[in-house]
Amino acid sequence: MPKRSLLAPLLLFSMLLAACSGGDSGAGGPPALPVTAANPLVKPVTEWDDYVGRFEAVQSVDVRPRASGYLTRSHFTDGQYVKAGQLLFTIDARPSQAALDQARAQLARAQATLANARTELARSETLAASQAASREEVEQRRAAVRTGEADVAANRAAIRAAELNVGFTRVTAPISGRVSQRLVDPGNAVTADQTVLTTVVSTNPLHFSFQGSEASLLNYERQGDTLEGSPVRIRLQGEEDYTRTGKIDFVDNALSTGSGTITVRAVVPNADGKLRPGLFGQLQLAASAPRDAILVPDTAIVTDAARRIVYVIGPKDVVQARPVTLGPVVDGLRVVRTGLTAKDRVIVNGIQRAMPGKPAKVEAGRILPNGKVVTGKGKAAAPAAKAAPAKGAAQ
Repeated sequence: MPKRSLLAPLLLFSMLLAACSGGDSGAGGPPALPVTAANPLVKPVTEWDDYVGRFEAVQSVDVRPRASGYLTRSHFTDGQYVKAGQLLFTIDARPSQAALDQARAQLARAQATLANARTELARSETLAASQAASREEVEQRRAAVRTGEADVAANRAAIRAAELNVGFTRVTAPISGRVSQRLVDPGNAVTADQTVLTTVVSTNPLHFSFQGSEASLLNYERQGDTLEGSPVRIRLQGEEDYTRTGKIDFVDNALSTGSGTITVRAVVPNADGKLRPGLFGQLQLAASAPRDAILVPDTAIVTDAARRIVYVIGPKDVVQARPVTLGPVVDGLRVVRTGLTAKDRVIVNGIQRAMPGKPAKVEAGRILPNGKVVTGKGKAAAPAAKAAPAKGAAQ
């Protein structure tokens, strides 16, 4: 008999034997595929609402001169930090100093005139006592004294005004903060209260302004929460963590009729000076008090058209699809508001091998607070592949 005819029955027998040895999958069924399942993590979390806004200076001042004249010198470096009262510019003070000297000379003349008037009054009063001078002459001398006193007071006021003008030739920083670039160079003429020399903005603390929706405002009021004083946290563009904290210090008194939003402002410390007015940031506002929440990794969630589902292990290790309602991400884990309980076994690894209605080979795992998943042996589970959409989901 040819060898080919002897091998054919043996090959057929081997295939039948392999088909009959179904393992733990049951007769005629596909083998159960391995997955990792874990109970959801339950811990107190604070849910946050997200807003986009920008930083603003608490104080911003356009530096203008109080005296007219020619700018003689600037005393700062563009962009440096200055303190309130620090000298920034000087204006030619010679005209103002001359006016001050003239006012002082006029005061001296008025004082001499007053001294002479007082002497004449005293002489007239002595003569009037011996009937050698009339009462009319005495009254005239008294009027002269009063006029001299008024002249002295006027000249003293003129001196104070002239001293102010001399002082105004020294332009100082009105607030502490970071100064902008010099807008006028020395040698140019400046006009009092008109020419802008530079600007100064305060740096610590800063305001963070954003727009809140009408729905969010009403939701806070229904919960009985007060926005003012509520904690916030902020991250800048390119940052993953919310490293800045602050508190709400202002809520506008009316909503915008055009957009239906309300302006809300937080005050944020800036001791290191790294934040600058005009920077955009992502703000999170505490939407509720801390409460226990159910959390799972985002990799355990599957998109099924408009629904979000997770796969759980049911009786006899059969995979079940469970629709869920999701919340925000907290510490790398997704909050599940409805659809899961703390006792459910959620497939957190190998989700691409899970088939709803079919049994699975389950390996126990555990979800850590940092978002990682470990197996029952304490080893970190291999990173899960991106979950494919469920059957019937939009591609």
